[in-house]
Amino acid sequence: MTEMQVTPSFRLAYVPGVTPGKWARVWSERLPDVPLALVAVEAADGEPTLRAGGADAGLVRLPVDRTGLSAIPLYTETTVVVFPKDHWLAAAEEVTVEDLADDVVFHPLDDTLVWEQLPGRPAIERPATTADAIELVAAGVGVLLVPQSLARLHHRRDLTYRTMADAPQSGVALSWLEDRTTDLVEEFIGIVRGRTVNSSRGRGQTAPTPAKQQQPGSAKGRSTGGRPSPTRTTGAARSRGASGNAPRRGRPPRPTPTP
Repeated sequence: MTEMQVTPSFRLAYVPGVTPGKWARVWSERLPDVPLALVAVEAADGEPTLRAGGADAGLVRLPVDRTGLSAIPLYTETTVVVFPKDHWLAAAEEVTVEDLADDVVFHPLDDTLVWEQLPGRPAIERPATTADAIELVAAGVGVLLVPQSLARLHHRRDLTYRTMADAPQSGVALSWLEDRTTDLVEEFIGIVRGRTVNSSRGRGQTAPTPAKQQQPGSAKGRSTGGRPSPTRTTGAARSRGASGNAPRRGRPPRPTPTP
């Protein structure tokens, strides 16, 4: 009995603020026969999802525990402070941690920044999520420090943000289980690293087109139809007579005297 062939697929987890769309489009162009499933997870669930087998690879926030996990850092995000538009910080082009000394700074449970010492005044209670903290900021209770992509994700018309000069930053990495480095994982690694199709290590690699071999006895002057190309005729050859001799150059021959 013939076994049914299972269609391969690839599951990619991604955390809030990360936009995998550009890489997903390249995937669909290179591997149209392999569906790419995007799995949205919370920031704290990126690593556990990979370890539990919920995705083949993931775009996660650093740091991650490298035990059994591979991770390729992709980029580091700028940290910004989010506050109401009528806050006095709106007059500044850039904000420092010291500027927040008198403000309540929210530290949600899903915070993606690693602090040695939290800035500002602590809130009475930590918000459960970044989205909850944004609501409190909009109510004028305090301010929030997040990677810039999260400030854009939770954009509101009554809020704005400024760059933080001396705050920790959040890095994003492509991560996967070391013992599950499949051809499809290698293919996605090539996509995020900007490899071309021919330089990719995965199944999307296409073999180079072999050069056309010349048939034995053929010459460069032959046309594609196999017939000999007409010989180029020089001006001297066109002026040859029936004998094939070219006319002599220089003075014309002297006439033979009549006896």
